[in-house]
Amino acid sequence: MATRRSEMMEETRGKLIQAARKAFAEKGYANASMDDLTAAVGLTRGALYHNFGDKRGLLQAVVDRIDGEMADRAQAIGNAAGDEWAGLLAEGRAYIEMALEPEVQRIVLLDGPAVLGDPSQWPSQNSCLQATIAKVERLLAEGRLKPVDPEAAARLLNGAALNAALWIAASKEPEKVLAKALEAFRCLASGLLSEPG
Repeated sequence: MATRRSEMMEETRGKLIQAARKAFAEKGYANASMDDLTAAVGLTRGALYHNFGDKRGLLQAVVDRIDGEMADRAQAIGNAAGDEWAGLLAEGRAYIEMALEPEVQRIVLLDGPAVLGDPSQWPSQNSCLQATIAKVERLLAEGRLKPVDPEAAARLLNGAALNAALWIAASKEPEKVLAKALEAFRCLASGLLSEPG
């Protein structure tokens, strides 16, 4: 019985997150109606409040979901590069490029920071940071990077990628900004190499 109840609660949460994701992407956080959103999936406002506390809590859940998907995609791209250094650069590049995607742009990079505050402090960013620290530590162990504190390097790399994505999302000419941001990210990251490459 408890298992079925837990499954129903997860199903309800999933429906609300999916409906909110669609509404926030199409209308933006401020213009998304909670009544319309809950009615679209056959639920009440009470279900929303029970599961997320309020509209802000629902946005946090949507951002966490999308941010997690972004991290997974970027890591898969990095892992496919075949080399630890190339993978680190590919992962940062992929994250920055996702800033062109309308859903990512509106929910994660524009509405998210406006409502939830500094993205570097979001819980979802911690797993990205830990993965980057691990990559930096492996590169240090291989002697490919200059002696540097792994956490400091990882925080700066992740911060550069995040700020590049935020810049692109806020730009009136995102494609032009993307090219500039990618080149600057590559140059900054390459400064960590023990030998130019």
